[in-house]
Amino acid sequence: MSVTDRHIPDRLQSPLQRRLKSWESLLLVVAVLIFCANAFASPYFLNAWNLSDATFNFTEKAMIAFAMALLIIAGEIDLSVAAIIALASTAMGAAAQLGAEPWLLVLIGLGVGLGCGAVNGLLVTGMGLPSIVVTIGTMSLFRGISYIVLGDTAYGGYPAGFGFFGQGYVWWVFSFELVLFAVLAVIFGVLLHLTNFGRAVYAVGNNATAALFSGIRVGRVKFILFLLTGLMSGVAAICLTSRLGSTRPSIGFGMELEVVTMVVLGGVNILGGSGSIPGVVIAAFVMGLVTFGLGLLNVPGIVMSIVIGALLIGVIALPRLWAMRK
Repeated sequence: MSVTDRHIPDRLQSPLQRRLKSWESLLLVVAVLIFCANAFASPYFLNAWNLSDATFNFTEKAMIAFAMALLIIAGEIDLSVAAIIALASTAMGAAAQLGAEPWLLVLIGLGVGLGCGAVNGLLVTGMGLPSIVVTIGTMSLFRGISYIVLGDTAYGGYPAGFGFFGQGYVWWVFSFELVLFAVLAVIFGVLLHLTNFGRAVYAVGNNATAALFSGIRVGRVKFILFLLTGLMSGVAAICLTSRLGSTRPSIGFGMELEVVTMVVLGGVNILGGSGSIPGVVIAAFVMGLVTFGLGLLNVPGIVMSIVIGALLIGVIALPRLWAMRK
């Protein structure tokens, strides 16, 4: 086909037209439709406090998803995030039994998260091992340590002030977790879209070799992203442990699947190189609305897992099927 046979548009699309045709706009429409469907299906859905409770279905996972989005854009992945939650929660529980204050428990949770992220980062960037293999191994390692420490028992007896992080409200129906989610969304949005570091993340994900020859320290960028993912897992561990008020070695089990689904649903390319934080934010609300709506209809948890798994496969396969059709 010659150049003259091709369709040449009369003018370039405006920024508004590009936004209206973007994946984020489609997700926003889906979120509105799911919201309306839930309101129609259950008379209790539109209650302000019920809507506030619905945010607990996604805020902790979304905190990890923000960092995971950057990591996947850079061409890596971390499947140990749920196990990091278990290990951080176990460490906080052990400290609580010794009478640690809430501020110390927070520092322990963040420290364990950072430490686990550093282990993953060193194995991937320092030894050149594939991140999917490394994090599958550390997933078993971190959760295995929790099972060794706790066995069939559980830690409880957290100090009263510690409950605020997972159960407290900042104002009216706005919980501390929801406010923290919004703040982190802004921070990661600025980091990815408005800084040199964010541009480096995109460059590494598109072509790590070219990025290296362009002067970008690829290993350092990836190591920082693993640290951020571990840190956000520690933050999620603090909120989840505070909300539940106890620690078992199975805490957060299977959460890594929902985090990855949230990231990919938000438009992040699973192969790296593209994606946005606003897309992840909208995807978090979509998944939260879906799971909360199914919960109001008394749908069993195993069915929700099937829905999430099918959603992940569908979102990954849809672009490929569309490309094949074209």
